[in-house]
Amino acid sequence: MTTLRILAKGDYLSEVADLHGISIASASRIVHSVCNAMCDRIQNIKFPREEEEQRKIKQRFFEISSFPNVLGAIDGTLIPIQGMSGDDEPNYVCRKQYHAINVQAICDAELKFTNTVVKWPGATHDAFILANSNIPTIMEGQNGWLLGDSGYGLKKWLMTPLLNPNSQKEIAYNKSHCKTRNTVERAFGVLKARFRCLHKTGGSLQFNPPKCCKLIGACFRLHNKACSDGLPVPEDEDIQELAHHNIINDDQPNNEANAIRRRLIQRF
Repeated sequence: MTTLRILAKGDYLSEVADLHGISIASASRIVHSVCNAMCDRIQNIKFPREEEEQRKIKQRFFEISSFPNVLGAIDGTLIPIQGMSGDDEPNYVCRKQYHAINVQAICDAELKFTNTVVKWPGATHDAFILANSNIPTIMEGQNGWLLGDSGYGLKKWLMTPLLNPNSQKEIAYNKSHCKTRNTVERAFGVLKARFRCLHKTGGSLQFNPPKCCKLIGACFRLHNKACSDGLPVPEDEDIQELAHHNIINDDQPNNEANAIRRRLIQRF
C-alpha cells in the first residue's frame, strides 16, 4: 500500500514514512522492491505480432478517423525527476528546463501501451530514441504503420504529418493523422492522471535515474492492467499531454516513404 500510494498520489517518501511510522530509508527500499517485482512479474506491454490481433488494432484505429493500416501511435513524454550533480547532469535537463526522463511509448486505440523505452535522459531527442530502440527492427517486418508527429522522420513504416499541406486531400490527411495519433497523447494523459508522481503537478521523482526508470516502468504496467480490468479513468482525465518538443526533424527525405505517403493521400 505504501508503494501504490506514492505512485498514485506523488507523495514524498518522508510523508509516507511518517504516516506509517517507518524510516525514509525503509520506505525507499519498500518502493523499489515492489517496483522491481512489478516489472519482473507483470509482462503486459507487448507489441502485437499475431495477424488477428493486428487486424483488430487496425480496425479500432480506423474507426477513430478513417486512417488505415495503423498498428500504433508513437510519441515521447517527459517524466520529471529530482535535480542531481555529476557529469551527466546537463543531459537530464529537458528543453523545458527541468530534470527529466524522456520516455518513448507506443499505444493502441484502447490507450494501452504496447511498447515502451524508459532509460533516456530528458535532453535526448525523440528521433534518436526511436533510432536506438528495437522498433525499426520490429516494424521492418510488419504490414502496417506507426503514426508519429513531426519530431520523427518519415519512414515507410512511420507516417508523419505534412508540414505544408497544399490541397484538400493533404489537409484531410493531416486532420485524420492528427486525430488518430492523438491517441498516444490521451494515453499519456490518463497514465499521469492515474499516477500523479509522473506529472509535473505532482512534483518530481525523488530517486536516482535508474530507480526512477524502474518506478516509471511499474506505472506503465499498472496502467495497462487498469485498462484490461476496466477500471474507470480518473476524474481529471482531461489533462492534456502536449508534445514536449517543437523541433522539426531534419533527416534527409526518404523517397520510398514519401511515395507511400503520397499514395495514401491520393486514396483518401
